[in-house]
Amino acid sequence: MSQRLALIDTDILSELLKQHPLVTQRARLYLAEHDRLAFSMITRYEILRGLKVKQARVQEAAFDALCQASLILPLTDRIIERAATLYAELYHRGELLPDADLLIAATALEAQRMVVTNNLAHFQRIPTLTIENWKQ
Repeated sequence: MSQRLALIDTDILSELLKQHPLVTQRARLYLAEHDRLAFSMITRYEILRGLKVKQARVQEAAFDALCQASLILPLTDRIIERAATLYAELYHRGELLPDADLLIAATALEAQRMVVTNNLAHFQRIPTLTIENWKQ
């Protein structure tokens, strides 16, 4: 059964770096079908800032290696436009999300990828977004 292309959210990538057994297993299954993991530049920033705060040099080196082997999707003007549109829609519904989540969701939508996240409460607010949780 073919898996849809995925964009890994920060929380799941963090669990992968910690070698959470179920997340690691799901990532291996995904990689058996697809050549590499993909995540947003926003996720790269969020993980990297946390590692630098902790001065976790060994984990930072491991993350650097993962980044080299992964597809990191940049922010583009189309993504910014889409995130702003999502913000406006959620604002009018009274269901705002943090900017990082909006940018990650917009990246996934523009790239036609599902978001792999454990943060279902946030990402389920975007009806056009397909989400999956590798931690369950």
